[in-house]
Amino acid sequence: MPDKRTHRGPHPADRKLFAPAAIADLRTALADFSMLLTKGYAEKSALKLVGDRFSLTERQRLAIMRSACSDQQLACRRQNCIELKNLANQPIMLDGYNILITVEAAMSGAVIFRGRDGCFRDLASIHGTYRKVTETIPAVELIGEFLQEAGIVDCQWLLDSPVSNSGRLKTLIGKLAHENDWKWEIELLTSPDAKLIKSGLTVVSSDGVVLDGCKSWVNLARAIIEKKITKAWVVELS
Repeated sequence: MPDKRTHRGPHPADRKLFAPAAIADLRTALADFSMLLTKGYAEKSALKLVGDRFSLTERQRLAIMRSACSDQQLACRRQNCIELKNLANQPIMLDGYNILITVEAAMSGAVIFRGRDGCFRDLASIHGTYRKVTETIPAVELIGEFLQEAGIVDCQWLLDSPVSNSGRLKTLIGKLAHENDWKWEIELLTSPDAKLIKSGLTVVSSDGVVLDGCKSWVNLARAIIEKKITKAWVVELS
């Protein structure tokens, strides 16, 4: 069945799954899962153990998985996180789909989670194909305007070339950058994570693999949502 979504909005069940009454158990589950990761348990088995204990649904387990990290990961991520105000006139590299989809989701009313490391993450999944939605252009424009206000002009967007429609998204982002005189580079790569980790630049991402391997990172999605999308549905799991 073709994907006919026009928004990156909430799943119909999310209001119940992440209602205030469910948050206490979710926070305990996150703490337990993070503890098991700290002790060296495999992620898959640890998530099953915690998920079964609290009778979590698939989406609740996904939220816990994306929001958790071990003590070691937490310490490393905190040490390497750069404040936005210190990045004026500095080059940055963006995990394109990661930041764009999170901002799209926040703008469309989807649930956003604040994880243990302070990152804001969503539950959206593109399943190998990116579909432009109503929020796409406003999200790119919001990111661009926010970076401009922060004095960050040297930006390189990395997009996953195996994801269908990446070429179209590159063209769209490039067009918006040209119209607004943003000096952006947009690159299609088979594996953006590798370049994000090895570049030595401050990166924009909430992907745990990238955060654990990069030299430095900035929590851009959280900054944008807190300052510019004040009505976003944010669930604090930690």
